[in-house]
Amino acid sequence: LLISELQKNRIAPQRYVVGHPFNPPHLMAIVEVVGGRQTDPAVVQWLANVYRGQGKHPIQLKREVQGHLINRLQVALWREAVHLVDSGIASVEDIDTVVVHALGLRWAVVGPHLTIHLAGGPGGMRHHLEHLGPSIETWWRDLGEPQLTDKIKQKLVAGIEDAHEGRTYEELVAQRDATLIDLLDTMQGRGTR
Repeated sequence: LLISELQKNRIAPQRYVVGHPFNPPHLMAIVEVVGGRQTDPAVVQWLANVYRGQGKHPIQLKREVQGHLINRLQVALWREAVHLVDSGIASVEDIDTVVVHALGLRWAVVGPHLTIHLAGGPGGMRHHLEHLGPSIETWWRDLGEPQLTDKIKQKLVAGIEDAHEGRTYEELVAQRDATLIDLLDTMQGRGTR
């Protein structure tokens, strides 16, 4: 639901603003802040300052979009992960492993745009796009468009159960949180948090 939809026919629509934390919110500093079409920009700034005062790192979106920023990026990657499982190219466990031990590590230090810039060598983003842009567009056209049918849902559930057999939800949350704390402490020590 977009904030602009909530503003319709309301009293003081200029005061409607969204603060969207990222899970687990007790550990993650990022909060997306966005107003609707009728929101006063000063209200957006005020909320960002409130979060900043709580030690959070607010990101102010330039305009609202369904799913916000982080979820859209996450779902884009997951869409291809589901396609790869459904196509029999890789298992749930293998996909999670390459994200954790490759993409996740690199993206914890630099985001996707800086990754491409650095991959371009001294020529940076410009060289990378000129050299590999056509190949990347070919890969984009080949990305899957899976549907969450009963069959794929069963594959995904079975895959996650196989990968984490015998471990409870609470154990998985505790391990995630402990590892995130270690990573956040390391990033803070390097001035990247």
